[in-house]
Amino acid sequence: MEIILLERIEKLGGIGDVVTVKNGFARNFLLPNNKALRANEANRKLFEANRSKIEADNAERRTDAEGRASGIDGQQVVLIRQASNTGQLYGSVSVRDIVDALVENGVEGVGKAMIELERPIKALGLVDVKVKLHPEVIVTVSVNVARSPDEAEMQKQGIDVIAAMFEEEQAEAVATALEPDSEDEYEEGTPPSEVAAADAEGEEA
Repeated sequence: MEIILLERIEKLGGIGDVVTVKNGFARNFLLPNNKALRANEANRKLFEANRSKIEADNAERRTDAEGRASGIDGQQVVLIRQASNTGQLYGSVSVRDIVDALVENGVEGVGKAMIELERPIKALGLVDVKVKLHPEVIVTVSVNVARSPDEAEMQKQGIDVIAAMFEEEQAEAVATALEPDSEDEYEEGTPPSEVAAADAEGEEA
């Protein structure tokens, strides 16, 4: 289907461009969301008659978005979730979760449609997520998914908490393996008679 773009669409074009897209994309997204018009003669005349206003409105929205961008770009939101020892979440982080976290951080006016999340987040860690404040103004926020505030702080500092946990468990296992057996607990050089006496006392107790 041929359409006339009413705003910039990534990988398609800018305002006023006539492009061809799949029928489903046009009918299900572009047309109902007023992002485009069918490219027929009547709509071409309608667009040209209103082009100045459409471009002026777009410039105003872009300026507003640019003004908000600096306060959002680079923000980090922390989401505490339960997860397995391998870092897999019991559930997932959705677009709605990110919007709610931004609101808690004092960011308003960001809707679900502005969050560009290719797939739900299903593991611990830091994930950069794009927020489209305007078709021409895109910022990035960092989503810090952790099991606790302490782990979130570690991840913020660049520490892989799962790797750190694994190393700690390995160190504990090695320490346990190196612990002396009970029969070796006596100091080197202790006379056998004293060892035997101590053992006898232990048995009587």
